Amino acid sequence: MQLKPTALNVLLALSLLIASCQEKKNLPFLGPKDTRVVAGQVDTVYHQIPAFRFLNQDSVWVSEKDMVGKIYIADFFFTSCPTICPKMKTQLLRIYERYAENDVIRILSHSIDPTYDTPSVLKQYATRLQVKSPRWNMLTGDKAAIYKLGEKSYMVTAQEDKNEAGGFVHSGAFILVDKNRHVRGIYDGTQEAEVNHLIEDIEILLLEK
Repeated sequence: MQLKPTALNVLLALSLLIASCQEKKNLPFLGPKDTRVVAGQVDTVYHQIPAFRFLNQDSVWVSEKDMVGKIYIADFFFTSCPTICPKMKTQLLRIYERYAENDVIRILSHSIDPTYDTPSVLKQYATRLQVKSPRWNMLTGDKAAIYKLGEKSYMVTAQEDKNEAGGFVHSGAFILVDKNRHVRGIYDGTQEAEVNHLIEDIEILLLEK
């Protein structure tokens, strides 16, 4: 019995997907690198997200210790954002819903307007999106600490700018961080195709030892 063309197309697509996954076994480590000598061997030290501590929408402290053994996606936003934030949150919802049953995946959204975005404001925002912590933590805290973390550690723009709509300027990037707090990918969070790529890379990290 011959396969119908539609079935052949499905098999071909699956073959290409499998081949693509096999070719792309490892993701790069982004950010500055250093070296150290351990027992006479030169070891590469990769850029790592430093310690942090912010309040989430439930007024619970979230730190790097809560990310031990987790893969997470970080982004920067503010609840009154009139430009790209709604698009970004629509795309993050795709990830949240896709991995709703996977306890390894987390989302950390950092507010760049922490004066206005108190835990209660973030709670209302999260409720409208129908998302909950700890799967998706919306974080607020010291403004300088958030800006420094964004620009120095996650390597994205996050700052006040009175000339921008809403009074702030920030990157639309989603940053993929592995279980050891290494940055493994940066994606345009306003583009569906880019987020598709992010999801593919999450699958690679889930298989990484």
